[in-house]
Amino acid sequence: MNAVITGATKGMGRAIAVKLARQGYDLAFCARNEAEIARLKDELLSINNQATVIGFPADCAKKQQLEQFVNLVQQHFKQVDVLINNAGMYVPATLLDEDDDILNQQLAVNLLAPYYLSKQFGKIMRSWRRGHIINIVSVAALNPVTRAGSYSVTKAALLSLTKALRQELMPHGIKVTAILPGSTLTDSWKGTEIPAERFVQAEDVALAVSGCLTMSVGCNVDEIIIQPVKGEV
Repeated sequence: MNAVITGATKGMGRAIAVKLARQGYDLAFCARNEAEIARLKDELLSINNQATVIGFPADCAKKQQLEQFVNLVQQHFKQVDVLINNAGMYVPATLLDEDDDILNQQLAVNLLAPYYLSKQFGKIMRSWRRGHIINIVSVAALNPVTRAGSYSVTKAALLSLTKALRQELMPHGIKVTAILPGSTLTDSWKGTEIPAERFVQAEDVALAVSGCLTMSVGCNVDEIIIQPVKGEV
């Protein structure tokens, strides 16, 4: 099985990559930092040295770099079984007071990158009549966060994209899932003094991804909402 993951060197993306490596997947992933890419590649190969592991430096906000990533994946993988659109950008700001380009910056990463990659790999999946697209969304898509208005807007759009893809690809046997985590302990919370147990853990999201991928062939998980037991931080 071949899986493609964006934003894989940190947080939820890294946890998902490690989980899938342990399950025997061949992996292609992208991130921005080349040193972190090299470290993750070594780690994944140490888990399964028989696997094919491809790491590519790409900024998901730049379509040309995404195109290069897609081309590289197609050179190595005849079929893409799983696409996980995980890369995301979070800029805390209120709508009225933020810089005018804040929305565009987040749209590029949070919506347009998943849109483009889902189209490219979705066409491959459609031709094989199998595959699974998983979009890492956010509970902000359901309940907007005042201190992150534009982020909430982009994640709501990503949820709509997920639903549209599901309807379009369902007749072809392709599964499409949205995972909506609440406050998750990743680098965006680095330095916080809030106890770890107040957060969803990155590994929890990876377990949710794994669960979706191990369902029977006729079962699609539409959405999974994962929230801290004691409420949002």
